[in-house]
Amino acid sequence: MNLALKIACVLALVGVVGCHSDHESQAEEPVKYIVTTPLRKDTSLIREYVCQIHAIQHIELRALERGYLESILVDEGQLVRKGQQMFQITPIVYQAEFQKAQAEAKVAEIEYENTKSLNDKNVVSKNELAMAKARFDHAKAEMALAQAHLQFTKISAPFTGIMDRLHVRHGSLLSEGDMLASLADNSSMWVYFNVPEAQYLNFKEHISKDSTVKVRLRMANNNLFPYMGEVTTIEADFNNETGNIAFRATFPNPDGLLRHGETGSIQMTEPIPNALLIPQKASFEVLEKKFIYVIGKDNAVHSRQIKIRAELPHLYVVEGGVEEGDKILIEGIRKVKENEKITYTMVPAEQAIKNLQLEAE
Repeated sequence: MNLALKIACVLALVGVVGCHSDHESQAEEPVKYIVTTPLRKDTSLIREYVCQIHAIQHIELRALERGYLESILVDEGQLVRKGQQMFQITPIVYQAEFQKAQAEAKVAEIEYENTKSLNDKNVVSKNELAMAKARFDHAKAEMALAQAHLQFTKISAPFTGIMDRLHVRHGSLLSEGDMLASLADNSSMWVYFNVPEAQYLNFKEHISKDSTVKVRLRMANNNLFPYMGEVTTIEADFNNETGNIAFRATFPNPDGLLRHGETGSIQMTEPIPNALLIPQKASFEVLEKKFIYVIGKDNAVHSRQIKIRAELPHLYVVEGGVEEGDKILIEGIRKVKENEKITYTMVPAEQAIKNLQLEAE
């Protein structure tokens, strides 16, 4: 072997050994993990509840007398004003009954006046005068009843509202109580939603008697209704089957966007004072239980089960399993093992949460 070849072999061997040494030094460099602490601060949680939307007044319009439907003076979906006539039932029979009662009342009045004149002259007794007065009063009552039946053939709006679907048509033969249509006052809306017992107790603990609770409405198209609502009443009893109690919120509806029977979701803000917050990414799940890694004084990681009170965007509100000053691992939780000693970089809790928000963007 010549000299040049020997030199080349030596250089190659040195290069291989050098590369191997570089890889070993890189492999021996310790991995630095990111660690932070839980953050204690006042916060709030937005809870959503499925809701049903009702008009503040929604009634059924029904016939109060028998007869043919002579005319329909409104249309479906039309805004009608209070006192506006909507339906007319054929009044001929009731008009005749009223005129008959009116005539009988006039006869009874004349008899009463004559009897009173004779009584003043002591021609008839007081009992006869009383009987004439009773007959006159009875006739007036019969006339008032006939007039009421006549007025019932004219159906007018008891309040300003929107007409719903018509259940009858012109010329329909109606019986007493037959459904004509329904009428809804949508100027304001009542929104009903059910709240679990635990959340009801939290609500009552943090709300004073004189304060008002504002809520938002997410409509069926996932858009927020532009006007805020206010919780105005809570039902008296819990539902024993579901463990829920019904709340009612009132929303203004000046544009008429909401209609009776719609659905949506109520968003109600629940304050959580002095909450203990940790990043969601710091946790892992084992058999449907939540755990985190806490760094001990010996720089070793130790798993610890935690109890979640509420879930916020990127954060958990924790009520057990971790303390305010604990050091928790937030990156590399899949790479470490129980009791493994690590090197780490400490990140303040505020900065760690801010980084979570930046990552979400």
